[in-house]
Amino acid sequence: MTIRHRDGIHFEREGGEPRVVADARSAVGAVNVVSHAHADHTFRTTPETVVCSAETAAIAEARTGTGFEFVESAPGIDLIPAGHVVGSRAAIIKLPDTADGGPRRYCYTGDFSTRDRCYLEGFDPRAVDADALIMETTYGLPKYRFPAQDDLEAAITDWIRDNDDRPLFLFGYSLGRSQKLQWLARDATGDDDREILVSASIRDVNDAIETATEVDLAFPGRRYDSLRGLTDEIVILPSNQARADWVETAVEREDGLKAGFSGWAVDDSFRYRGNYDVTFPLTDHCDFDELVATVRAIDPEIVYTTHGSDEEFADTLATEYGYRAQPLKRNQTTLGEFC
Repeated sequence: MTIRHRDGIHFEREGGEPRVVADARSAVGAVNVVSHAHADHTFRTTPETVVCSAETAAIAEARTGTGFEFVESAPGIDLIPAGHVVGSRAAIIKLPDTADGGPRRYCYTGDFSTRDRCYLEGFDPRAVDADALIMETTYGLPKYRFPAQDDLEAAITDWIRDNDDRPLFLFGYSLGRSQKLQWLARDATGDDDREILVSASIRDVNDAIETATEVDLAFPGRRYDSLRGLTDEIVILPSNQARADWVETAVEREDGLKAGFSGWAVDDSFRYRGNYDVTFPLTDHCDFDELVATVRAIDPEIVYTTHGSDEEFADTLATEYGYRAQPLKRNQTTLGEFC
């Protein structure tokens, strides 16, 4: 197997096996895996063969307006929950056994989190049997260590309750964090009359998740018609709108507070980038210690790292834990490891 980072992660299998491409914007594989429905992991053109979860297919259609045929497994490919967002899946890619002793089971995590959060169960590395691990390392530096999830969620709900006399503007990705913020806001407000308002894009994602999931999962956010005349409402908006002029105007006019939610909140600069009054390191990714724990639980023969601090984390695995590890660099034509 040769693994390359080009447009997505390419798994070029030997012996005439079809090439697998994961999370590419252009569908160029014989088999195309989509780990989840965030825009940077889905395609602009629809491939013939898509391996993804039913939830990912439904959310992608709601966000793009384009549906596609999909399967939840394919010959040599199995999907397992990745714990990142609803419908997110890691892929186990298997090769036939041969006599050369090289890796035959590859785990591609996509974006993942091992934490149980709100309504979502985390990725369980103990259930993974893989010889090679291809993992995202967004927070692959030791400074990215996040509070225990229960403590973090308690801090968020306490802040919402402590500010019950003015509008609150909370910012998170339309898919993933926005739903968790609705969940936490409902937990903080209970049965009182404090409204939870969301943007149209977030409400569309809510609808897709509620329709696609087999469990009884519902989100309380109501699509707002106007942000004038607010009193104590909780308004949840996409992260990329935090510094928009219309948002800043609304927050000032309504005497609101802004809160940002991201693992990057560990850095003081995150607060100023979004002009937030307060920030919390609520994230859908692993922190540094969880990344290390994932590798040690799977204990693969080799680790390939992608995204974020890929070089630094690969070096940590090699120098401190004795793993064969290397970053996957975009548009590499060859790798030092061919398996």
